[in-house]
Amino acid sequence: MPAPSASDAASPARERLADTILDTLVHRIGKDAQAARPHDWLAATILTVRNDIIERWMASTKAAHAAGAKRVYYLSLEFLIGRLLRDAISNLGRNADVARALATLGVDLAQLEEIEPDAALGNGGLGRLAACFMESLASLDLPAYGYGIRYVNGMFRQRLDDGWQVELPETWLAYGNPWEFERRESAYFIGFGGEVAATNGDAVHWKPAEAVEAIAVDTPVVGWRGKRVNTLRLWTARAFDPIRLDAFNAGDHIGALAGQNRAESLVRVLYPADSTAAGQELRLRQEYFFSSASIQDIVRRHVQYFGDIRTLPDKAAIQMNDTHPAVSVAELMRLLIDHHEFGFDEAWEITKRTFGYTNHTLLPEALESWPLPLFERLLPRHMQIVYGVNAKLLREARKSGADDQAIAAISLIDEGGERRVRMANLAFAGSHSVNGVAALHTDLMKRTVFADLHRLYPDRINNKTNGITPRRWLQQCNPALTALIREAIGDAFLDDAERLADLAPFAEDAAFRERFAEVKRANKVALSNYLKETMGLRLNPDALFDVQVKRIHEYKRQLLNIVETVALYDQIRSHPERDWVPRVKLFAGKAASSYHNAKLIIKLAGDVARRINADPAVGGMLKVAFVPNYNVSLAEKIIPAADLSEQISTAGMEASGTGNMKFALNGALTIGTLDGANVEIRDHVGHENIVIFGLTADEVAAKRAEGYVPGDAIAASRELSQALAAIRSGVFSPDDPARYAGLVDGIRDHDWFMVAADFDAYAQAQRDVDARWQDAAGWRGATVRNVARVGWFSSDRTIRDYAHDIWNVM
Repeated sequence: MPAPSASDAASPARERLADTILDTLVHRIGKDAQAARPHDWLAATILTVRNDIIERWMASTKAAHAAGAKRVYYLSLEFLIGRLLRDAISNLGRNADVARALATLGVDLAQLEEIEPDAALGNGGLGRLAACFMESLASLDLPAYGYGIRYVNGMFRQRLDDGWQVELPETWLAYGNPWEFERRESAYFIGFGGEVAATNGDAVHWKPAEAVEAIAVDTPVVGWRGKRVNTLRLWTARAFDPIRLDAFNAGDHIGALAGQNRAESLVRVLYPADSTAAGQELRLRQEYFFSSASIQDIVRRHVQYFGDIRTLPDKAAIQMNDTHPAVSVAELMRLLIDHHEFGFDEAWEITKRTFGYTNHTLLPEALESWPLPLFERLLPRHMQIVYGVNAKLLREARKSGADDQAIAAISLIDEGGERRVRMANLAFAGSHSVNGVAALHTDLMKRTVFADLHRLYPDRINNKTNGITPRRWLQQCNPALTALIREAIGDAFLDDAERLADLAPFAEDAAFRERFAEVKRANKVALSNYLKETMGLRLNPDALFDVQVKRIHEYKRQLLNIVETVALYDQIRSHPERDWVPRVKLFAGKAASSYHNAKLIIKLAGDVARRINADPAVGGMLKVAFVPNYNVSLAEKIIPAADLSEQISTAGMEASGTGNMKFALNGALTIGTLDGANVEIRDHVGHENIVIFGLTADEVAAKRAEGYVPGDAIAASRELSQALAAIRSGVFSPDDPARYAGLVDGIRDHDWFMVAADFDAYAQAQRDVDARWQDAAGWRGATVRNVARVGWFSSDRTIRDYAHDIWNVM
């Protein structure tokens, strides 16, 4: 009698899993199979899978405690984690089991995955990086907590009304979140305002005028192969007195709830508009709320398990993801001095040894600073500590020979105009390590924004080039490509992304290139079907899919892409006899609610799309679309279908980028400037497998310094001048001819982002892309080489570098 097959052997286990899901449906959801709707099956499936995760989670926590392990604490205002069901079952290796178990119940797993809401906990690359890092920390079996805010309504859900961005609240928590666990025992007092009073001797006591309670809500983060489950701890807020009954009974029904409303405002929205004083205050309150709760939690855990707070740097590595958590430095100082009775100098040494700071931007507006009166009113004790740190810092700088100009740049207080507290300088001063996120970015940190601090502390700045998790950004979002790679080189790359290098020889294999192209085309068909269903857009999957999806910002230069699209449109109409490459231009991304020009760029993209898509003269050679409400799940559809990845930021302004890595990993060629991680991608994939154009960072700086006149560049470029004239005159906005006058005049008058300066080089690079596309064998070989050579950009490699060089946990 033959031995049972693997599928036969798995059948009883599959039946048990199906029975467990059904039992959960009945006893936890309260529905039977006949009455259950898709969302009921989704909840039952998550709760069933969660049982296994919980056991691994508890085992991971107990093992860390038993080993006395040092923990990593990652503080970030954003965690763009996306949907979790597919991620969890994939990392547990249970995709097939769950899919087949559900199939026996007449349920399609893929359909359930599509209705799970995206967690509205972030906006762009910063939050997605934090999510990748948390997954890699678990995959590398490193004990870690992520700390952030449990936003009820996220940043916003984007809708386009007549092409204009409209911000609507996210409702991802409307029906609860089966992945999370409230930890009511982990609740902390968070004070604001009040005064600082002297007590005995030199001691002082902060008496806040108001307070809220921060309550922990935990989500498990499953590592690859279920090796470890770490914790994402998000804070929600509650008033200590949720309702003032005296006011309510006196008839002030709204005012009676003011305290609870004020508390809830802290966790409602990510990045509330700060164009008003009230908006600025709310942002500072948010940042202190989550920072204070996180630091209190870390200190409480350390004292509970290790006793002596002096050993905190030996058992805790706190990493600040950008400047948002920078007030944590002052908060830890406050706890050490006021609650644990340390002297200032000893507290400062403990603080510096505990913290690391990751800088993500060189843009002045993103290097947060707060009006000093606001900071002092909300956080009076912290203001005293900041002054104390600043005195220590400036004395050290003066002793090192710093002149007055350097002293002014190093100071934690900006004295130029309105006095402001510089949070980036505080984060730098309070950390033993300050890292950039790409080689170029790190070099520019040393030469620009932190030049004087770098001279004072020359060993503090280091580079940790960003990375992405290959589990979500290859295995999960592109299963067909993953299967093809496994067939070609085996499974080693699943555990070590750098083993993708074994794929390189297949770039010369015509049969493999053909199959690779078939996978790409199937992904393009799937995206085309999705956009037809959701937007009524008909796309040609044999066209070149040219994609720019990212946060809308002038330095990211969606405007350059749109202007070149207009120029291409003119050329196609003027020269129909030429052999044009059919193109689909896809844009997506959100603009900050108060960022006028970014919102205008979205509108322009829509106006250009409407005109081009309705013009029979282009003969299907060009289609344009702006896809609304870009998020993780939409990225998972778009990225595997892209042929060309637009990474065209003004050189010297993008810290790293991670979209560039995701596209390359999925077989798209990059067109980009030598900015951020593009430089290192070029070095890894080879200059012949990427399309680089435009000014370098040094050339941009020199052009600005020498008095660049954009009008000269416009006059010298016929295509650019015609495209700008068409946009400015209202060709694409006949209902409001002057709509884009200011946008175009900004290019003509100062062109800070070098749109005119780089236009001709960009247009020529696009024609080079056309020529490459027409050489099918060459294009496909280059795409295979991209996949093979970007394994280094795995977040596993990045986290190993942090763990070894900064955190001392490997």
